Amino acid sequence: MSEVIYNRIAMLRAERGISRRQLADALKVHYQTIGYLERGEYSPSLYLALKIAEYFDVPVEVVFSTKPFPRLGSEETNHRGNRAPSDVGQG
Repeated sequence: MSEVIYNRIAMLRAERGISRRQLADALKVHYQTIGYLERGEYSPSLYLALKIAEYFDVPVEVVFSTKPFPRLGSEETNHRGNRAPSDVGQG
């Protein structure tokens, strides 16, 4: 059984204008590791998951999930009252 970890790394990087290489350098991992994570080809260790969340200054649940994230702006997101990662910590 394959366990999939979903993530929003690419979205968070794009929001902040950060390249894969910049993120990899900050986390002290190879830049290809970021690509593997973003595509779901590699599941991060707990340590790496926490470091990524810390880097983006968001709770780890904003970055990673065992279930697919609802599309931002979708009905499911709006009805649940979930906020986009850029809104976390505001208001």
